[in-house]
This record gives sequence, structure tokens and C-alpha cells, in this order.
Amino acid sequence: MKRLWAAAAGALLLTLLASPAHAATGTSTSSEYANAYRVGLQAYTYGLPLLTTNATFLTMTSTDVSQGTFGPVNTFNSNTGANNASSTTVVAPGATSLSSIAWLDLTAGPQVLHVPKVTGHAFVLALLDPYTTNLVNLGSASQTEPGDYVVRDPAQRAIAVPAGAQALDVDYSRIWIIGSTQLKGPDDVTTVNAIQDGYTLTPLDQYVSGILPSPPGPTQPTITQYSIPTGLAFFDTLGQLLQQFPPPPRDAAALRSFATVGIGPGLAPSRDAGLSGEARQGLIDAVAAGPALIKKQTVALTAADFNQHNGYLLGGFGRYGRDYTRRAVISQIGLGAFVPSQAIYAMSWTDHSKNALTGSRHYVLHLTQPPPTREGWSLTVYNLKGALISNPISRFALTNTSALARNKDGSIDVFIQANEPKQADRRSNWLPVAAGQGFEVAWRLFAPKASAVPGILSGAGWQPPAITRS
Repeated sequence: MKRLWAAAAGALLLTLLASPAHAATGTSTSSEYANAYRVGLQAYTYGLPLLTTNATFLTMTSTDVSQGTFGPVNTFNSNTGANNASSTTVVAPGATSLSSIAWLDLTAGPQVLHVPKVTGHAFVLALLDPYTTNLVNLGSASQTEPGDYVVRDPAQRAIAVPAGAQALDVDYSRIWIIGSTQLKGPDDVTTVNAIQDGYTLTPLDQYVSGILPSPPGPTQPTITQYSIPTGLAFFDTLGQLLQQFPPPPRDAAALRSFATVGIGPGLAPSRDAGLSGEARQGLIDAVAAGPALIKKQTVALTAADFNQHNGYLLGGFGRYGRDYTRRAVISQIGLGAFVPSQAIYAMSWTDHSKNALTGSRHYVLHLTQPPPTREGWSLTVYNLKGALISNPISRFALTNTSALARNKDGSIDVFIQANEPKQADRRSNWLPVAAGQGFEVAWRLFAPKASAVPGILSGAGWQPPAITRS
């Protein structure tokens, strides 16, 4: 799970726990103000994932020169080197995979996505819509056949699919493809890069004609950072995006409520002459209070999961229905999360006694049995800015392929601490952290076994091991 340019979730949670958030309040107590403020907060929660994804799109495609996972639309832009402590382009980068990102803009026509034949490596190409819904996943867990897939938006359903290709219909003209390819170690980079080179996109008309013009020369080599608008501009932008990407029918009730204060598809509260000054101020204050509300909701979700999941915030996310709160929270701490069939995530910033994790202490995780997965698992530690932690042995994660020492009963003890364990038999199971600094623990379960998923999510089945002080 990753967020591309925001603050790390650990810092967010720990800061909030240290000093409770206070909502912004206006000077008015009128009913118009109060109603606009209340509905505005609901609309903020609803719209935050859409605006976050849009700002991410604008930032990542602001350059027409491929720079890691940043680059032009309708092109795969890949991270081609193993991540380490200096890999700060994304928050919480994977230590056991390489990323390939593509933003599809289908307004000029369908795109043909080529999925190569991949052997010996797990991979996924996840397609997400502007609302962060994980629509479909191509890859090893889905047993996707190699070949060509014609990605069509709703206005393109009648366009013929060439012989030998398959239709892949999506709900919007903008789609985010998040690709991840298993990396088995530093010596595997060249092999994985060759796999990444096989992920391609071609406009359908060029695919049919076989004429592939030379790409234009670069005109914008610099990456521009975009942020989410504040004040009434937040809701103005939301109105533009809701019009560009019509929300699903299930959201009709929420949209009717938002419309009462001038928020909705094509609407702009800043230009709505029907809104009173009191109502406008209520909306302005709602946007100002929005971040604190999301922080409060994040803490609430984490607290609710603590007992159920051994002290972790755990989930297979990716599809949210009308759970707008969970969708908003995940957009801030794990933008681009996949559905449980592809990955289940578990994150913690505290030990089992609810004390913040710190490199000043030693921790042990007792794993009685490995996670029930088909494509492996990883355990990674990050600092509170979401970066891998520099350490003398360049070890950033432990995985199902690590040479881990086992106890006599077959169980595994993982040791998380700043200094190297004195006992030689513990060093293979050591995850280094920085002395005196806070950190986050993150489990990734890749393609969990279908029979195990319900129990993992409910808390009745396999759970990540408790983080205890040693």
C-alpha cells in the first residue's frame, strides 16, 4: 500500500493520539451555517479520494519524460531499480517488487494493453477508477492469459475488438494501472526489468493499422507538484470531477444531500448565487476541518481493528460500496489499495500494549505459522515518513523466501531492533530499525488463499503476530 506524496500514516496517527484534533469553527451559529458545515464535512469525506487521485494523476503525468513511475499518459512508466532507503518518490515503497505505473486517458480512443507471458514471478496489473475502486486485476493470481486487451470506456463499447484480442471494458475514461512485479533480490533486477518492458499500451487505431509513429520530443521534463484545493475551490473541483466522472447510482442519496448546499456534478459553490454568506462560510470551515476529521476517523478505524487483529489495522481494501469513511481513510494512508484476492495488508505503529514503536526498544514477533498465501508474503519496516530504513546490512524486509531460522516446533521469531542481535541464530531473523526513532510495521499477504480470506478479515482466522517487547 502507498501514498504518492502525502505524509506517512504513522506520523498522522501518533500526532493525533498525542494531541486530539479540533474541528475548525466559524463565528456563526445560524442554521444555514450549521447545515452547510455538516453536509460539507460529509461531502469532504465523500470527495477526498476523487480529489486525491486527481492530484496524483496531475502530478505523475506533469512530465512527458519517463522518470521512474512518473511520465506521460498512455505509457507504462516503471521503477527499474531495487528500492532502498533513498527511495522516497513514493511512501512505503515495496522492498520485494518493482512498480510499473500507467495512467490511461481513453478520451481519444481505446488503448490496447499487452500482458506478456511471465514465468517464475508473481505479478499484477491492477486497474483502478478515479474513485479508487479496484475494478479488475490482471496477473498471476488471476491466472491472466498473456495477450492483448482492448480497454474501452462506456462510450466505446460498440468499437470492434480485433481478432485475437479481448475486450476489457471499464467505467471511466481515466484509469490508473498499478503494476507490481515480484523481485527476488538484487540479482533479479535485470529479469524483472525485461518483464516490465513487456507491459505496453498502444492506441487501438495504431494497433490495427500497424503504423506506430515516432513519439514526439520532450517538452516538459520537470515534474510539477499538484495539491488538493482548499476552501470553496475544493468543492468547485469536486463538482468538475463528478461531472467528468459520473458517480455510480448507489451514491444517489449522498448526492441529493450534497446538492442542498450547492455541491454536485457541474456545481460550483463559489459561484452559486443561491448560497447565503452563512452557508458559504460553513462550507469553507468544513474544508478546513476536513483533514482533522479524516485523522480522527483513521484513529477510530485503527482502534476498532486493534483487538480484532492483534494490534494491526488490517484489511483487503479496494472496493468500498457506500463506506465513504473507510474509502477516504485508505486514500490517505494507502492510496491504490487492491482487493483481498490480490493482497491483504496489515499495519501497526504501536506494540501490543499500545505504546508507540521506537528504535530504542527491542521487539519480537512470534509467527506460529506463515500467512496462508499463494504468492508469498513480506514484512517490512518503515520510518514515520514512509521510507525504508537505512541499515548496515541493507535488509528492508523479510519474506517467505528469506532464509529464516525456525524454532524446534517450526515457528519463527522475528526480531525488530536497532542493534544486531548478540545471538548468532537470531541474525537471519533480524529487521533493523533506526535507534531512537519511531517506525511502522507492514505486512503484505500476496494472493491469500481464497478459503482463508474471510477468516483473516473477520479476525477468526490467521492473524499477524502481536508486536511485543523482548
